Amino acid sequence: MTVLRPEGAGLPGTDFLLYLHTQSTDKCRTEASVLAYAVHCQTDEQGRPLAGVVVICRNNLSGVRFHHLSAVQMLIHELFHALGFSKELFSTWRDCSLFTHTGLSCAPRGQVTNTDEAGQVRLYTPSVISAMQEHLRSPDPQLGGPLENQSGWGLSSHWEARVLQGSIMAAAALGDPALVRIDPVTLAALQDTGWYSVNHSKAQALEWGEGQGALFGSLSTCHDSSSPFFCTGSGSGCHYLHLHKGECQSDEYLDGCRIYKPLINGSECWREENEKVSGTEEWSGEIYRSDSRCFFSSLNREVRDLSPSPRGESVGRCYRHRCTGLNQYQIQVSGSDWVDCPAGVAIQLPGYSGSVLCPDRRLCRQSQSVSPTNNQAPPLHASPTPSSSPIESAQSSTHVTNAPGPNFDPGPSSTVASVLGGVAALSLLAVLPVACRRQCGSRVRVHAAAGDLVSVSPPAVQQQSCGLTQQCGDSTAADTRG
Repeated sequence: MTVLRPEGAGLPGTDFLLYLHTQSTDKCRTEASVLAYAVHCQTDEQGRPLAGVVVICRNNLSGVRFHHLSAVQMLIHELFHALGFSKELFSTWRDCSLFTHTGLSCAPRGQVTNTDEAGQVRLYTPSVISAMQEHLRSPDPQLGGPLENQSGWGLSSHWEARVLQGSIMAAAALGDPALVRIDPVTLAALQDTGWYSVNHSKAQALEWGEGQGALFGSLSTCHDSSSPFFCTGSGSGCHYLHLHKGECQSDEYLDGCRIYKPLINGSECWREENEKVSGTEEWSGEIYRSDSRCFFSSLNREVRDLSPSPRGESVGRCYRHRCTGLNQYQIQVSGSDWVDCPAGVAIQLPGYSGSVLCPDRRLCRQSQSVSPTNNQAPPLHASPTPSSSPIESAQSSTHVTNAPGPNFDPGPSSTVASVLGGVAALSLLAVLPVACRRQCGSRVRVHAAAGDLVSVSPPAVQQQSCGLTQQCGDSTAADTRG
């Protein structure tokens, strides 16, 4: 260890110290897909991280690549790494299930990772196992949290993308903020560190693989053409959340499995301006509105004085929808009235040949809807586009608090990272002016005094700088598709 400066008096009443940097480091320059990376750099005697550093690759904060909600989401991802979701810290997680506010030390969990019968590396801790069993609706004891096991990576600090696609900690590009969730399995992992108490009611539902059983996402089942989540071939269709049109593709994290990924440009059905970008023809019946979603459709309409419309298999097309109940809705295509669309059924519409498939348990997941806007992507629980995105919802609802530990002070509510999205947004606000001044190597200390953000709990963090000479850490990759 290289001591950059002597130890100071410390920061009393501080649970966790975050050093936030905007730099163009060697890692940023040599790995163009990396947007940011993080690492813890000081722990207490029982392994709890007391300080960490997040490095944001400075060049990505300017120009067309910057998107505020994506940056907030990226910082949440990196905060989770620094707080304990890291392969470097798995072995130091603590079991506090037998202890209350008595000040007794929690027991070490020991090794929490193992390989299942299919060769998948998994995280086996009680809350994670329970969250996986509940998510996939299976009692299988082998259902630990699957970790990315890409060849040559060794132990990973990310979830396996085939099984937990859309999780904030999945091994894949975060992409559109509307498609990512701060999910129950990830919050369960933070609970099982033994360092935090998590309000699980604030988790965002993870639709990917919901209720699909223990074998979901395995290499032996992902090539099933009847899967509602995976696809075969290279055709066009709908992303599984039905906000976007998509193409059937694979990537380095999917191990040959294929999913419908959003198109590079103009894939959002809920953006009205995409109607011009897509060059929609009248025969397709497509409508781009704030309440439009993607449907698998082979609808065709013959238009007078025009050549016959193309015909073929179902592809992803954008039609309006409105909720009439839980998992019940109507759709509207160009020139039609509102028509009931029974979940899981393919229907025909007057004036069109072909049919449109009504997705089951993807739309109208809550009975009440929200007033639509056309500014931001919608959450998937309600039907029309709301005024806030899932990340903005997380800024006001995701709570991670200190669990009882050594010398626990049961005084005022002790919150390490309550409202993680708010912390991330605050961090971003602190770092953006520095980025604008383009000061390489800037250090910004973020210390939110509000009790619901970062509050007091012993032990105090010693004032010690985290060195950046070691270019390592858990990173957030860019979406190389643009």
